[in-house]
Amino acid sequence: MESMLRLEKSGQPFVCVTLAGAKGSVPQEVGAKMVVDVSGRVCGTVGGGRVEEAAIHQASRMLVASTPSLCEFHEWNLQKDIGMTCGGVVTFFFERFHGGSWPIAIFGAGHVSQALTRVLSKLDCRVDVFDTRQDLLEGLPDSPRVNGHLVEPLETAVDGLSEGTFVVVMTQGHRTDKPVLERILKTRTFPYLGVIGSESKAAVLRRELREAGIADPVFRCPMGLPLGKDTPQEIAISIAAELLQVRGS
Repeated sequence: MESMLRLEKSGQPFVCVTLAGAKGSVPQEVGAKMVVDVSGRVCGTVGGGRVEEAAIHQASRMLVASTPSLCEFHEWNLQKDIGMTCGGVVTFFFERFHGGSWPIAIFGAGHVSQALTRVLSKLDCRVDVFDTRQDLLEGLPDSPRVNGHLVEPLETAVDGLSEGTFVVVMTQGHRTDKPVLERILKTRTFPYLGVIGSESKAAVLRRELREAGIADPVFRCPMGLPLGKDTPQEIAISIAAELLQVRGS
């Protein structure tokens, strides 16, 4: 399928759902396929309606799982398990692609982010960069491992991240960092959460997050290992080194 080739080139994870078996009255023929990414169904169909909704839900669970399986079989009775009037039985094969890629999310596409994505694009990872400024997103490296997303407000992108994502926050400043951090700390848990900035910035952020109802706002700030000089390129290397260190711990 053309959409699978496109997703493979982009480096984005996706699940291919195949109707592998059918008994009785079912809404689609054996061999029907559907492709699902983190945003939902991309193309194809395995029957529509409730059965397709259930298949999309299962595929989405595979995409956001902290320890995702690469393939699964599920057999459903359409009447008992799905709530449809027809009484057939379907067997679906779910195959996850890009299951081994290391997911990294960067909030902000400014000068340090530009340098960091160039470093990370050489590693076996998938980098999603979120910003409200299209011109900066267009400046990201042309790599299948790096994908820019125009999102406003930025914090809405938090909900679509998988559990194993390493998250780096480097937006336009304290004012735009805080909503992203607040959304994460109130709703999600990630193996790495870092914010660019100084210790004084970290103190202000922690105070304001406590005032917002977060008792123990835990994040790394400053980010990066203590090496190099204060240039975007060397800061990027220090952050990438810290990400690798945490991943290997």
